[in-house]
Amino acid sequence: MSTWEVVGALFGLVSVWLTVRESIWCWPIGLVTVGAYVVVFWHAKLYADTGLQVVYVVLSLYGWWAWLHGGADARALRVERTPGWAWGVSTLVSMASTAALGALLYSHTDAAMPYWDAGTTSVSLVAQWLQTRKWIENWWLWIAVDAVYVGMYIVKHLYLTAGLYAAYLLLAIVGWRAWRKSLERSTEAV
Repeated sequence: MSTWEVVGALFGLVSVWLTVRESIWCWPIGLVTVGAYVVVFWHAKLYADTGLQVVYVVLSLYGWWAWLHGGADARALRVERTPGWAWGVSTLVSMASTAALGALLYSHTDAAMPYWDAGTTSVSLVAQWLQTRKWIENWWLWIAVDAVYVGMYIVKHLYLTAGLYAAYLLLAIVGWRAWRKSLERSTEAV
């Protein structure tokens, strides 16, 4: 366990808790988390996860803006259901990027778990994109991918990070419930 892992875990918990509460502060706190995990995952030779953290920086900046100004008439976003077209795109992107990234990691790096790393990375990117749009189904993907991450990190002896992802899994369940209530309230208001 490194200092970077401790910092990433603490800020990560706060970030997800703020996301559950639909607080705009989830985005800047999340930026600290991803910065710390760039270092953690690089040292663990989880290169796809390292790259994922870099992409999270961009998605976090976009999410920060979108939550404030990405809704109708440049207003704050509200929780909505994921449109059908987005599910189709998400599925294709996840499958294609898992296959391509997994093959790349397998053949050109010393990655510890190339296809697992690629798959969790791909699904996480899709979940993060759905989250930036405040589409409630992002939580379903987080629940699935966090469960896989727990096992991966135990195998890599990243026990604090495995515990963090177990907490993320529980927070994703809480997040889905909270956002469902938010969706119901906004639907009733319309």
